[in-house]
Amino acid sequence: MNAALHMVIVIAALFCAFAWVASLFTGDTSWVDRGWSIVPAAYVWVFAAHAHMHNGRLNLMAIVVTLWALRLTFNFARKGGYTGLEDYRWQVLRDGMTKWQFQLFNFFFIVLYQNFILVLIALPALTAYEHQGKEFGAWDIALGVLFILFLLGETIADQQQWNFHKKKHADIASGKKPESNFLATGLFAISRHPNYFCEVAQWWVLFLMGAYAAGSVSQWTIAGAVLLTILFIGSTRFTEQISLSKYPEYAQYQRSTAAVIPFLKFRR
Repeated sequence: MNAALHMVIVIAALFCAFAWVASLFTGDTSWVDRGWSIVPAAYVWVFAAHAHMHNGRLNLMAIVVTLWALRLTFNFARKGGYTGLEDYRWQVLRDGMTKWQFQLFNFFFIVLYQNFILVLIALPALTAYEHQGKEFGAWDIALGVLFILFLLGETIADQQQWNFHKKKHADIASGKKPESNFLATGLFAISRHPNYFCEVAQWWVLFLMGAYAAGSVSQWTIAGAVLLTILFIGSTRFTEQISLSKYPEYAQYQRSTAAVIPFLKFRR
């Protein structure tokens, strides 16, 4: 095992231990959520630093992931994520399990499995690190630009969602009925989860950056993008079940609008 990968594993293990212990002491299981936007950037920088910052591809990968981290950290912070606000979905799951069942779920899924994915999505940087002889070129720049375009799309979607919920809460506080219970305009008119689409797409682009360095897409580090995609599919279905239970009219939105990939609808 090379020194860079060893350091990444050590950092991941320490974060797992912290998140688990903190969840036990506070009863709050969102500690992994609070590190979600931070640790992948740290992992990519580890590989760039071990290349002595002399590899243009690794430097670019570290920069675009840092931009992703800054955006997501800002969005999470303004929602109160760093002030003790737990993800509402964890409480829904907690209510459906016994205490010991939820603690097993917390340890194996929330802490271990999610951190495993956070390591894997950063490991295209390992592929680039192992193939530093590949010359930095136009394809690297093109993929970097594509990553930023998806980042911009996610930023716009999150801002639209922020504006919607801010107005909705203001209407409720003033005693007025909100125009809609959920957002279905802007980017949300072509996808029910455009922010999810852009989020996952960024990590597929990062995988392609590593694969380009290796000269082949047949890289085991594709596992990160695949598992993240599966995680988001499950998260999307769970989130939509909650929305549908609150708002029956959400069913019509599901029928009329693509789930994740813009414009791509499947018969229900």
